[in-house]
Amino acid sequence: MPEPLPLDLKSALRTTGAVRDFTDEPVSREVIYDILETARHAPSGGNRQGWRVIVVERADLRVRLRDAYLDAWHDYVGHLLAGLVPFSPIASDAERAAAATQRDAAIAKSRPDGFAESLHAVPAMLVVAADLATLAATDRDLARYSIVGGASIYPFVWSILLAARDYGLGGVMTSVATRNEDAVRDILSIPPTWAVAAIVALGHPRRQPTKLTRRSVEDMSRRDTFDGPPLERGASTTD
Repeated sequence: MPEPLPLDLKSALRTTGAVRDFTDEPVSREVIYDILETARHAPSGGNRQGWRVIVVERADLRVRLRDAYLDAWHDYVGHLLAGLVPFSPIASDAERAAAATQRDAAIAKSRPDGFAESLHAVPAMLVVAADLATLAATDRDLARYSIVGGASIYPFVWSILLAARDYGLGGVMTSVATRNEDAVRDILSIPPTWAVAAIVALGHPRRQPTKLTRRSVEDMSRRDTFDGPPLERGASTTD
């Protein structure tokens, strides 16, 4: 098993971007085990650790997952072609209808070497399922889209990507397949009380991102209220 690479925490946090293009070099079970051994220490609500990781190795299952993913991907791209954020919780009926009209155009843009089209061939494929019985979804009854339950699952998924980075691997977390959750459940025999949280693809990247484009702290933060002044470096707390 390859030894982990020396990488300080700040560098890992600043350079772990989404990687979808991998070499043909395999990722061993031993490395995957070690990645999960590290990632399992991620926080979760009540320390209930309501996740299950399915390491998909069988070629027939991978192809079926790719097909379910690709079907959903065409709908995702259809939203983009319509100028919309894919599956936005606040999209109007008209916007949803506009996205649906772009499905054929999205299929026409499909290419054999695309990530969705070649998902079955990624060096390591992990499907992360979430036990709904363990999630303290405090926003469950609000009159809006529920999001809080994911806080007990996605830190674990992110920890997988960070732990993989320690081995020089790259990867991506994608939730596109969840659009076809019933199909994914059937393929992997996932019980109905579990949700499909993500597919994680891992491998040796053809190119490792070194500088990620992100909004500045001043742009994303505010003091005291949603529309308050931005947080600035070195500013006095009495300003």
